[in-house]
Amino acid sequence: MSEQVKSFISKNLPLVDAHLIEAIGKQDIVESLKKSMIYSLEAGGKRVRPMLLLAVLEEFDTPLEKGFDVACALEYIHTYSLIHDDLPAMDNDDLRRGKPTNHVVFGEATAILAGDALLTEAFRLIAASSDYSAEQKVELLNLLAESAGALGMVGGQLMDMEAEDRRVELVHLQSIHANKTGALLRFSVVGGALLAGADQIERQALTRYAESLGVLFQIQDDILDVTSNSEKLGKTAGKDEAANKSTYPSLLTLEGAIEERSRYHQQAIEALQTIGKADGLLKSFADYITFREN
Repeated sequence: MSEQVKSFISKNLPLVDAHLIEAIGKQDIVESLKKSMIYSLEAGGKRVRPMLLLAVLEEFDTPLEKGFDVACALEYIHTYSLIHDDLPAMDNDDLRRGKPTNHVVFGEATAILAGDALLTEAFRLIAASSDYSAEQKVELLNLLAESAGALGMVGGQLMDMEAEDRRVELVHLQSIHANKTGALLRFSVVGGALLAGADQIERQALTRYAESLGVLFQIQDDILDVTSNSEKLGKTAGKDEAANKSTYPSLLTLEGAIEERSRYHQQAIEALQTIGKADGLLKSFADYITFREN
């Protein structure tokens, strides 16, 4: 991780983490449900999506406080998706972010409801925010629903499950992850651009950048699944191979996946070059996502 990204995250991550918990803590939520929600939020994680949204604001000289509600909404949706992904009916995992998964601690029923609650809280947080105009709220909520739902993450998750135990073509794998992983990352960047008042050309370039990041994130996930270990990852390593899932290394070989990673990394940088942002914080985030170790 570059010093630029490390400094940015170390400064802003505690603020986002505090906002995440505060927004839940002050709600009159059934105590057992609240504990389950906060348990998974406090497990930590890279917070790539909220940090990326704030990085866009930073690059466009927009006060970061303007993005806190959307950044937290993003992390609520990401955390809900992890709670549900880990359930026995889906990935059936007992380790997440180095801690027992939510359903292991609270039971399946409470874990499902905690995920449901985080999902809906994301939309309430944006709708209730005093930091956005009515027009911004409508556009943000529409984009977020599209990114998180059947047209984005949820649809991609089902495609991913249906691809287990069979070999799929590379173009199909890319389509899966453009939705499952890429959709929320794309929203992070496009949502940040919306809040920063970026013009149409800038938004188009940032969308291309974000689409490359989505693929990069998944390629690196696949590479780490075969080259790292559970302790370093904070989740069970080798699960893709155990589930007989098509991955970039399985389709392209490990060396081919590394080459594909380099190609998408270059595409992300080229998208930033078109708007004069290829030597700043967003470029450093592309480097971080490409070469992260967990």
